[in-house]
Amino acid sequence: MVKIKFIEHSGQEHDVETNPGASVMIAAVSNSVPGIDADCGGACSCATCHVYVDQEWLVKTGEINPTEEAMLSLSTDRKDNSRLSCQIQVTEDLDGLVVTMPEFQF
Repeated sequence: MVKIKFIEHSGQEHDVETNPGASVMIAAVSNSVPGIDADCGGACSCATCHVYVDQEWLVKTGEINPTEEAMLSLSTDRKDNSRLSCQIQVTEDLDGLVVTMPEFQF
């Protein structure tokens, strides 16, 4: 099992465990983490699973593909460490991953 810490905009923390192979979004939704809306169900056609990846984990989450880049470009809350959690595949290397949610999902 891989542990992921989700931190709400308010600072409330949610520690979850998930199996490798799932997405970070699926880990959040499966564990009822508030702040991840996931309106498109992981199809990378919205930006309602937007997260900020803790800087020390950013390289390990992989590259942003053009579709994810297009969706993130629509977000007014985008930062250098923004990712769509549906596009981050959980691997053993992500054990301990920390992500923070923006105040609102658009």
